[in-house]
Amino acid sequence: MTQETGGFAAFNLNPNILAAVIATGYEEPSAIQQQSIPIIMAGHDMIGQAQTGTGKTAAFALPILHRIDPAKREPQALILAPTRELALQVATAFETYAKQMPGVTVVAVYGGAPMGPQLKAIRNGAQIVVATPGRLCDHLRRDEKVLSTVNHLVLDEADEMLKLGFMDDLEVIFKALPPTRQTVLFSATLPQSIRAIAERHLRDPQHVKIQTKTQTVTAIEQAHLLVHADQKTSAVLSLLEVEDFDALIMFVRTKQATLDLASALEAKGYKAAALNGDIAQNQRERVIESLKDGRLDIVVATDVAARGLDVPRITHVFNVDMPYDPESYVHRIGRTGRAGREGRALLLVTPRERRMLQVIERVTGQKVAEVRLPDAQAVLDARIKKLTNSLSPLVADAESTHGDLLDRLTVDIGCTPRALAAALLRKATNAQALTLAAIEKERPLVPNNAPRGDRSDRPERTGDRPDRGDRERRAPVPLAEGRARCRTALGARDGIAAKNLLGAILNEGGLAREAIGRIQVRDSFSLVELPEDGLERLLTKLKDTRVAGKQLKLRRYRED
Repeated sequence: MTQETGGFAAFNLNPNILAAVIATGYEEPSAIQQQSIPIIMAGHDMIGQAQTGTGKTAAFALPILHRIDPAKREPQALILAPTRELALQVATAFETYAKQMPGVTVVAVYGGAPMGPQLKAIRNGAQIVVATPGRLCDHLRRDEKVLSTVNHLVLDEADEMLKLGFMDDLEVIFKALPPTRQTVLFSATLPQSIRAIAERHLRDPQHVKIQTKTQTVTAIEQAHLLVHADQKTSAVLSLLEVEDFDALIMFVRTKQATLDLASALEAKGYKAAALNGDIAQNQRERVIESLKDGRLDIVVATDVAARGLDVPRITHVFNVDMPYDPESYVHRIGRTGRAGREGRALLLVTPRERRMLQVIERVTGQKVAEVRLPDAQAVLDARIKKLTNSLSPLVADAESTHGDLLDRLTVDIGCTPRALAAALLRKATNAQALTLAAIEKERPLVPNNAPRGDRSDRPERTGDRPDRGDRERRAPVPLAEGRARCRTALGARDGIAAKNLLGAILNEGGLAREAIGRIQVRDSFSLVELPEDGLERLLTKLKDTRVAGKQLKLRRYRED
């Protein structure tokens, strides 16, 4: 066993799964993973009593992926979750661990999204189905055989499912599954209602119980900021304007993100560098030494690359991407606030990640306060303060060393000392905006109010009528003359941003930029304004276009 693979190699997981686990930065299995993975891999039914935040998603995802047959294009594992938010979170985790398993597909099935694409994905052979009970029952009403090939069932947060009134739906789902399936049940508590389900539907289950220890990080001031995923870089740049830091480490999830963010920071004049698993050890050591001695002020790192990093200068930690679990969060922010020193940790949270924020607060036993982006006045005050601090030490003897030169320059240029001082300030600040009006113009397009539009953490409604949380409540924007509004089922939940849609339409449609009007990205769909003239021909041209790996399928949008 190599040091890198740590305790996960002992499970004898599929090498492709093990490689994906290493890439996420996990070093040692948590208590729930240590106990559950061998039981599930062996095919036993199991009852796991564990709180959210103990690493239980990996505890069932890794052994189930190990037992999946990628060659079989049919549903093989069903994971039931109480809310759309958790279903999406679990589906994302499965996709992460299955990244290096060709042919394995995951589909999330939940209310508030069109049923057609979900059922199609299941029929097309998605091996992993992550679903909320209400929406899955809707699908069973359309096709009662849709689960007939499932041989692994996981009930995640079973107690929450019962609290939300899904008992009847669960019974319908149990009946639709093969009786020979493996069943795994996770629940924070085991009331009589859960025990009754276990007695009826589990076969000689093995029990695993994990006591959660509260982790504390009291020496570190913690705060979070709600942003949309495509606004993170702009938010980071805004925060850096007002945060009084010495050295700072930023955590992101991917190697590419370390390079992209470090490049954006360098472009703004910050002394920044990327640190990821592809960087050679000698280069890694140079980066850390540069951070220690002040040649670098910011390092953008993945969890894996930051192992063992201990730099006393670090005053701030930015969690640009949400960590996979609360333990990772505690490890990350522990890079600051050491040996009694003050430290500050900021966490960027997208609407879909608010549930994980609640888990972090519960596990650490601390509230992570919400902050807002600095306004133009705060940015102006911070810039002037930095300028004042940089000039103050120079003023004491400046007149004696440069006074004569000042007199000569004012004569040679033919200007007042005030005009010359202003010109030198402009040069010294590299023409940086130092008025409210100028700062307002350069402000990044990040709303200063928290993004509240995503209601996916609410319990789903059952039945065929659309979920109210997915309806668009904003007033329709009037169309410009000569334009038609078109709709695609791809939205923010698919990781789509306006720039993705724009790029795809420009590349595939052969249009000029000015021909495309307003693009509105909502949670489960997007609207694009296109030229009315030749629209049908353009839609045919875009028929096979894919965005973020999914078909665009634009069609004319008719408002009632």
